[in-house]
Amino acid sequence: MKQQLRNFVFQELIFVADPNSFSDDEDLINAGLDSMGIMRLIMFIESQFGVTLPDVEIDPDNIGSFNALERWIVSHQA
Repeated sequence: MKQQLRNFVFQELIFVADPNSFSDDEDLINAGLDSMGIMRLIMFIESQFGVTLPDVEIDPDNIGSFNALERWIVSHQA
């Protein structure tokens, strides 16, 4: 799951010189993930992992890092 998220984010949403050196706890927003990117990421997650992520839960605690994203997704999987 996390590798799929990393691939999508680094191929489609933000540029980092060396994605392999970007840790799973680093801040995605500080790295350049903007509001449009967040919406694209959520649409990707919902289609890829078959979950519905409530809009009211979109906050840095849930989207701030790859680890946070993974926890958020898992919390909504059946």
